[in-house]
Amino acid sequence: MNYLAHARPYLDDPYRVAGTALPDWMNVIDRRNKARRSRAEAMLADGSHDPSLMAVARGCVQHHLDDAWFHQQSQFASLCTHFAVQLRRFLGIDQGHQRGFVGHIVIELLLDAVLVERDSQLLDRYYAALQAIDPQRIVAAANLICIRPAPALQELIPRFIEVRFLEDYTSDTRLLYRLNGVMRRIGFPSLPPELTEWLSHARGVVRDAADDLLSPPGDVPR
Repeated sequence: MNYLAHARPYLDDPYRVAGTALPDWMNVIDRRNKARRSRAEAMLADGSHDPSLMAVARGCVQHHLDDAWFHQQSQFASLCTHFAVQLRRFLGIDQGHQRGFVGHIVIELLLDAVLVERDSQLLDRYYAALQAIDPQRIVAAANLICIRPAPALQELIPRFIEVRFLEDYTSDTRLLYRLNGVMRRIGFPSLPPELTEWLSHARGVVRDAADDLLSPPGDVPR
């Protein structure tokens, strides 16, 4: 799952929204400094921290719970395999790992795009929630949840809000641009321009499967 899919039930709780984004933000600034579910759960069990920090911890735990059920779905696994096979047309035979990664991440990004299609106010509400937080409070929470301090969040969060790159997921051309940003960050080759046409196809597939993909098991706490 991606930013909007994680956050949409909590848009009236800005610090919890930030907590759902924290694991992904840490992947941007320091992939080795993970936002640990166990450390967030320890904060919640302790119960002595500032309410804003506790809300960040709840959001972080929810992110991990969401990913656990989402990635285990048979529908998700089937689509990942299906897309990885289709991507052979665009990526070389020695790029199997990249094909699998792209197939995985495209599902998640296009699900956010589907949510925006369904609710024209969702993006504005999401960014409004983040504008209500104090980045210093997120840094304070991250310093407890992550293995090492995370001061870079102080600069990342305002930039994340300003750029609003989640809007780009609704356009195949702009989505390819954002995907190539991810490719550069993790050291994969750039995706070819010809992939834009395939993204349009993938968008329709994900749109048709969205309700199933976004339906958690009944035992997942929200």
